[in-house]
Amino acid sequence: MTTLKSKLQEDLTAAIRGRDELRSSTLRLTLTAITKEEVAGTEARELSDDDVQKVIAREAKKRREAAEAFGQAGRTEQAEKEKAEGEILAEYLPKQLSDDELREIVTQAVEEARAAGAEGPRAMGQVMKIVNPKVAGLAEGGRVAATVKKLLAG
Repeated sequence: MTTLKSKLQEDLTAAIRGRDELRSSTLRLTLTAITKEEVAGTEARELSDDDVQKVIAREAKKRREAAEAFGQAGRTEQAEKEKAEGEILAEYLPKQLSDDELREIVTQAVEEARAAGAEGPRAMGQVMKIVNPKVAGLAEGGRVAATVKKLLAG
């Protein structure tokens, strides 16, 4: 078993013993998503820590999007619950890059792409190819794409 998955299970056990309903339900749902990922496809496999981290990131993104949707619909109580679940999942993910750090990485990538002959908005694909390996797991794709567009346009 991967170390991250076993840590999730240990934390779930501790949350159940501590009667922490929110944490235990969040960790249960996340472990279920990990198990579903392991048995998806033609044959069962054990996920690596990176794969488990991707599943956690996907679950955290679902929580953020749900919190936003509930907030727009005026269901603040449900939105707060989703935000709290997202914060719990964020504890298991690497620290996200700040806007300044992301802008710096993207600026370097834009300069590299321009040096290779790519110009304007058409260079987006080339810049993303340079940036994505550097920020994998440290910044959400939408945030990266928005920063790339902004720097290519201006």
